[in-house]
Amino acid sequence: MLQKFEIFPKRYGFYPYIWMIYLAMPVYYLWVARGHELYIGLSAFLVFILTYRQLYMTAGTVIFSYWLTLQMLTVLILSTIIDPNMFFLGFFTANFIGWYTDKRMFRLFLLAFAILQTIPIAIHFSSLTASQLMFFTPFYLIMIASPYGIRSMMQQRQLEVQLDEAQQHIKELIKREERMRIARDLHDTMGHTLSLITLKSELVTKLIAKNPERAIQEAREIERTSRAALREVRQLVSDMRAISIPEAVADAIEMLKSADISLQVNQEQDSYDDVPDLTQNMASLCLIEAVTNIVKHSQATRSTLLIHRTQEGIKLRIRDNGQGIDSSKPQGNGLKGMSERLNLIDGSLQISSDSAGTELSFFFPLIASDSQGGVSS
Repeated sequence: MLQKFEIFPKRYGFYPYIWMIYLAMPVYYLWVARGHELYIGLSAFLVFILTYRQLYMTAGTVIFSYWLTLQMLTVLILSTIIDPNMFFLGFFTANFIGWYTDKRMFRLFLLAFAILQTIPIAIHFSSLTASQLMFFTPFYLIMIASPYGIRSMMQQRQLEVQLDEAQQHIKELIKREERMRIARDLHDTMGHTLSLITLKSELVTKLIAKNPERAIQEAREIERTSRAALREVRQLVSDMRAISIPEAVADAIEMLKSADISLQVNQEQDSYDDVPDLTQNMASLCLIEAVTNIVKHSQATRSTLLIHRTQEGIKLRIRDNGQGIDSSKPQGNGLKGMSERLNLIDGSLQISSDSAGTELSFFFPLIASDSQGGVSS
């Protein structure tokens, strides 16, 4: 596939275009040039514009140094042949020198740049007045010093990126460890219980015809065992790393903001300390899953979230103005996962979707674990 042409990489936004305003100055000096100076200057200026683009396109590669060298030479030609004021084009070059992370390359190009910027001043020294020299001197010093500031800023930005990557990696490790812990706990907690239920179910099947009374007793035992298993699963879920509802709302706002989707939150209270951890965790997980679906699939621009606390539990409704759910496609894993979580705590999920958007309505009953004073089912 052919790659779409870009003047500058999208990741830089409007930044490269803003600095092109300063190219108006050399255009003026080229306008008044005549003869061979005009042809040489115009060719060098076009090469300078090309290098300006290519330095953005090749940042971080080996070719970057070649384009930077060519740009320094074009600035030297323009400031020597056309006009000494072309010397100020060196501010573009100084910016790119600051992009070097390698200290040796940074010093090498900064030294070469300082020498090349001195040459046109030296050549035109006799024709420059004292006021002109005084005018050039501070700008020359700023030009030489500016790469240090640019380099420091670039290093700070790189450190921020590395920090974000490290935090993301830590989050992934935490998730992986949490999954492994849950898997171990489920295996240890439920493995024996499910095996017992399977054996008793087979026994009931055999006893139905031979000994109905014994079959009824075994069926009741299966019921007691399954209820005990349900209590164990609820206890296991409640012991997970809990996410509070305010934390989930903050994550939802940040996630939608990064996708340029506005979120209007309507909630009656900011604190849910009186809501059991199990209910909060389930509500938070479902909310984050719903927001993830909006970002990935809805193509929405706006969304609303309503959180209503009742005596029975938490009602949560989230709606977007996206394209709706395609009913011809099978239900995704996200919706299935939410339904499974809600079934575990006897909650409910209602989905309303059309061309104007999708609305998910949740109900989470107030269920506490045994350690929180919950009542066993």
